[in-house]
Amino acid sequence: MSTVALARNGSASTITDPRRRRLVLITVCAALVAVVAGVSGLNVAQQAIALDLGASQSQILWAINGYTVALAALLMPVGAIGDRWGRKPVLLAGLAVFALGNLVAAMAGSPELLIAGRVVAGAGAAMVMPVTLSVITSSFPEEARGNAVGVWAGFAGAGGVIGLLASAVIIDDLTWPWLFAIPVTLAVVAALLTAAVVPNSHERREGRFDTLGSLLSVMAVGGIVLGIHEGPEQGWTDPLTVAGLVIGITGLVGFVVRELRATHPLLDVRVFANRALSSGIVALTVVFGIMFGIFLTLMQFMQAVLGYSAIRGAVGLLPMALVMIGLSPFAPRVSQRLGLRTMLVAGALLVGGGLVLMAELVDTTSYWSIVPGLMLTALGLAATMTPATTAITGSLSRAQQGVASALNDTSREIGGALGIALMGSIFNAQYRSEVGDVAARLDPTQGQLVKDGIAGATEVAQSMGRDGAPVLDAARHALVDAWAGSMWIGAAIAVIAAGLVVVLSLGRKGREEMQASAQPVLDDESASPTPVPDADAPLPHPEPVLVGIGAGNGNGSGSGDRTSTGAGRPGGP
Repeated sequence: MSTVALARNGSASTITDPRRRRLVLITVCAALVAVVAGVSGLNVAQQAIALDLGASQSQILWAINGYTVALAALLMPVGAIGDRWGRKPVLLAGLAVFALGNLVAAMAGSPELLIAGRVVAGAGAAMVMPVTLSVITSSFPEEARGNAVGVWAGFAGAGGVIGLLASAVIIDDLTWPWLFAIPVTLAVVAALLTAAVVPNSHERREGRFDTLGSLLSVMAVGGIVLGIHEGPEQGWTDPLTVAGLVIGITGLVGFVVRELRATHPLLDVRVFANRALSSGIVALTVVFGIMFGIFLTLMQFMQAVLGYSAIRGAVGLLPMALVMIGLSPFAPRVSQRLGLRTMLVAGALLVGGGLVLMAELVDTTSYWSIVPGLMLTALGLAATMTPATTAITGSLSRAQQGVASALNDTSREIGGALGIALMGSIFNAQYRSEVGDVAARLDPTQGQLVKDGIAGATEVAQSMGRDGAPVLDAARHALVDAWAGSMWIGAAIAVIAAGLVVVLSLGRKGREEMQASAQPVLDDESASPTPVPDADAPLPHPEPVLVGIGAGNGNGSGSGDRTSTGAGRPGGP
């Protein structure tokens, strides 16, 4: 039977049984993969859905993006709800809503019902994703927490590839509604395991829930993500794009003003003065943007240039996922030796170096020409994700681990949206530029099809018979040049991110906060609300294990002054 030891001074219940910790880690990773795979899983079925439901391209994009917008918009308030009223109930409710939304989408007979199901699933995913991390950071002892966060980060990064591969296999042999079988199954399994092994912890917080701050955070994140998603597809001057960005920016300004004035804010924005937290957000946003940009452009390269099927293309991304899953758990140990700044800078530079290798070595005949760069990029991602996540969660009190996890997840979602928008736009613009001369020699209709993308160029080439071979060859070379150009842009962004981390670490304050980020913090009584342990938990051991998050004196006792990730932030959550 597992035992739960309670720390002094108000820390939440801690799982001391290694077997139970493994089961909890399996549970939260299963739930996490289900949620992350839902972001990319529908991409391979766009044509099948269009034919079956008579959906327009705009409706298909809403079915894909509606999930992401709902997920990103609700992360922050739902994370705070888990902190306040219980992480386990929120996780169970989220899994139920997520499964229900996917079932509605699977049985949809119209595009509108499919979109509604996906938005509901996204709302459920927002209840699941931050809790999967806050369960680890609030209930695992310090000596086991780093490895567990590493495993979580590896699956968070690789979940998109897993979703693409599973969806490609399903759509190859079955109809598109079966795409939702895997997330529903994972959600059911995760719910059963959650009920059995996940402890319920929440923190007794003084003051009322910040409802206005929650609504403003939904406006800010939802509007910005919507605008970023719609911009590349509909145009940056499209009314929906402009409305999304205006609402998002207005909500962001209102959120900052509100949180600075609130007695009990959803998120005290002054915590961003912490250099370790800011560095973690910068690094995580950039590397996830690059990763999602690679997913978008590399799949087009493998399918259009190398002639791969959807399954083979997803398999081509699998080495990247395996490196992230395999190496991310080791990143905390390396980070403790080298320091947060060195780890984040090295990780960003490795990502940039991998993109340069792919841009320089790529050719139109071989997948293996990009493998060295792909593996180096994956190594950089693995080196960055876990330390960045730890820096973010370690900068907020134990009572706010749901909010900290939501902030971590929001950085990932915004980064992914920005990466797809930026690298996708650069990719498309350079392709149109490179293929412009060939398109100009065709009649206007054919020329426009060629400029629209490789699919249109293939259609035109097939209609021209033998005369179409030079058109298709030019389009493929244009796509390779465009892909190389987007990789160079990604590399430049990675180098800029590394430079920002260096700048943030300058000075005594920066060095202290970077150094403290990898050490456990014990919240003092003024900073930490009284915890509410699991009602089913056994009584504490006579000599409890002292557990915290952030920086103490580094000797494992947790005693000492709060120099740490708390530097530069107010005393209370």
